[in-house]
Amino acid sequence: MLKRTRCRSAMLLLFTLTLAVLLTGCPKRPMMPITSVPAPAPPAAAAPTPAPVASAPAPPAVLAPPASAPVSPAPPKEYRPNAALKGIHFDFDKSNVRSGDVRVLDASSVYLKANPDQLVLIEGNCDERGTGEYNLALGERRAKAAQSYLVAQGIPASQITVVSYGNERPICTEKTEACWSQNRHDVFLTKAR
Repeated sequence: MLKRTRCRSAMLLLFTLTLAVLLTGCPKRPMMPITSVPAPAPPAAAAPTPAPVASAPAPPAVLAPPASAPVSPAPPKEYRPNAALKGIHFDFDKSNVRSGDVRVLDASSVYLKANPDQLVLIEGNCDERGTGEYNLALGERRAKAAQSYLVAQGIPASQITVVSYGNERPICTEKTEACWSQNRHDVFLTKAR
C-alpha cells in the first residue's frame, strides 16, 4: 500500500511539473538578421567640423527595428558587380547548391584564387513566398552555402562576406513560377582589399 501511494505521489508530481513547463513555455525572441558586412571606412581627408552650437537635446536614438518589420541592410557602396562572377539559383525552399551551379562556383573560385586582392560579397535572395523572417534566414543559408562551397575550393573565408536580403530585392514581380525562380538566387559582388 505504501509503495502504491509513493508511486501515485511521484506520478502526480511528474504530471504537475510537466504541465507547468508546457503552460509557461519558452520565451520567443524575434530573429534578427545577422550579417558580416564590414563597416564602411572613414573618408581619408575629411574637412574639419565646426564647433557644435548649443541646441535642444536630440530625441533618443532608435536602436532596433520592431520585430514585426524586418529591415534589410543597405549594400556597401564599395562592392560592385563583377562580370567574372556569375550568380547561382536555388530550388524552391532549398539552400543547397544545384549541380548545374557547381560549374559556376568552380569558375568563381578560379577567378578568386587568381585575384586574392578581391573581397567578395555574396547576397542571398528569395522569392516572395514565406514570411519576411523566414526568407531572411533562407537567404542567409543560401549565401552561406555558396560561401562554404568556395571555402572548400580553397578560397579563404576571410575573403568572403555574406548578407541576406530575403525577398526584399526581387528581379521579377509577376506571380508565376518562372518569375519566382529568378528571385531565388545569390549575387556575387567584389571590391579591392
